[in-house]
Amino acid sequence: MPHYASVHRGSGYKSRVCTDAHEGARNTIADFFGADAVRDTVLFTKNTTEAINKLAHSLPVTDDAVVLTTVLEHHSNDLPWRARVRTVHVGATNDGTLDLDDLAHQLARHAGRVALVVVSGASNVTGTTPPIHDIAALAHAAGGRILVDAAQLAPHRPIDMRSHDDPGHLDFLVVSGHKLYAPFGSGALIGSRDGFGPTPDHRGGGTVNAVTLADIAWAELPDREEAGTPNAVGAVAFAAATVGLEAIGWPRIIANEQALLARALVGLAEIPGVTIHGPAAGASFPRRSTALTIGVIPVTVDGFDHALVAAILGYEHGIGVRSGCFCAHPYIAHLLGLDADGAAGWLARVRAGDKRGAPGMVRASFGFYNDMADVNRLLVAVWRIVEGDVAATYQCDSHGEYRPIGRRSRVGAPSGAVVPESRGGHR
Repeated sequence: MPHYASVHRGSGYKSRVCTDAHEGARNTIADFFGADAVRDTVLFTKNTTEAINKLAHSLPVTDDAVVLTTVLEHHSNDLPWRARVRTVHVGATNDGTLDLDDLAHQLARHAGRVALVVVSGASNVTGTTPPIHDIAALAHAAGGRILVDAAQLAPHRPIDMRSHDDPGHLDFLVVSGHKLYAPFGSGALIGSRDGFGPTPDHRGGGTVNAVTLADIAWAELPDREEAGTPNAVGAVAFAAATVGLEAIGWPRIIANEQALLARALVGLAEIPGVTIHGPAAGASFPRRSTALTIGVIPVTVDGFDHALVAAILGYEHGIGVRSGCFCAHPYIAHLLGLDADGAAGWLARVRAGDKRGAPGMVRASFGFYNDMADVNRLLVAVWRIVEGDVAATYQCDSHGEYRPIGRRSRVGAPSGAVVPESRGGHR
C-alpha cells in the first residue's frame, strides 16, 4: 500500500513495484492450485460468479454442444450455462450426494457433444465433496472437459489441478479470494489457454495491443481477458491468503475441522426435533466417517421457520449462521422432498413479492478459526430454542426475515444482541 499505483502503466517506481506484485500474485495462485505455468492461464476476477460467467461467454462451443451441470450446484454454476448452451442437470441421490450413475448415463447419452462438465468441488449446502478427479476422467473419456467450482472447497482442502496428461486433470477452476480469508472483491478463473476465444467478453483498456479505426490487434492472455484497471491490491491479498493457509498447514486445518464437524453432528443429532440434511445424516452416524464432507451442516428444526431459528441464534446468542436456500434452490427442493407443485407454488408467491414461508434450512459452517467452544455454544443455543427458551417476540416481514419486536439491538454484542424484557415467542 505505501507504493500503491496502477499496474502495467509505466516505468515509474511505484508502478513497477505494483506490477511485479500483481504478476507475482498470479504465479503464487497458479502454484497453489497446481496449474501448468505454460498451458494454463490465471485470470483475475471479482469473484467466483464473475469467473464462471466469463468462461461461459468465452468457451468455444459448437451449436449442438451440451453442458452437464448438477442439481447440487450454486446458481452461479448453473444459470450462466443455461443462457449460453443447452444445459442438462445430473441428479442427486436421496442423501444429497451426486448421482454418479446418472452422470455416467448422461455422458453416454450425449457422447461427442459434451463440451463441459461443471461441478462443485464441495457443496455450499451440505459440504459433500464429489470425486472431482474421477469425474474429470469420465468427462475426458466422453470428449469433454471439466470446470470445478472450488469456492467452497478451496478453504477446506488442498486442490491440485494435475498435469494436462493426467486423465483426472482439472481443465478449469474458479475460486473466490474471500472464501480463503482475503478481502472481498478478488477471485480467479484458472484454466487451459485454449478455452478462450480470440476476442474477449469485455472490451476496452488493457485488452488490445493496437487499435486503428479499421481493425484491432487483441492482446495475449491473460491481458486480453482482464479489461480495465485491475484490483491489484485484491490480487496480492488473495495470493497472501494462500501463503497463509500453507503456512498453517492442511493437516492441521483438516484435523481441526473434522473434530468440530464430528462433535457438532453428534450433538445436533441428540436434540429432539432437529433434522440434519445431506450425506452426514442417517442412522449410521456418528460412526460414519466425515472425511467426504467439509465443515458445513444444514438443519431444520420442527415447528420453527428456518429464518426464525437463524434470527434467534443471531440476536440472542451472538451466533452467525445462514438460512434459506443458499443460492441452490433446486438442491434444497430435492433435500426437502419438495415436489413440482410445491416448487411452483413457492415460485408464484415469490413472484408476487411474498417470500414468507419459503422452504429452506439453517446452515452452520466452520472456518479454521473456530474451536470446540464455538460448537458447544451452538448446541446449547439450539437446545434452548427447541425447549422454547426464547427471550423476544419476533415478527416476519414480506422478505421472510425475522426481527425482535420492541427490543434494542446491540449489533456485535458477543453475549447476544437482544435486550430481553420478558419471555416471548414467535409469529
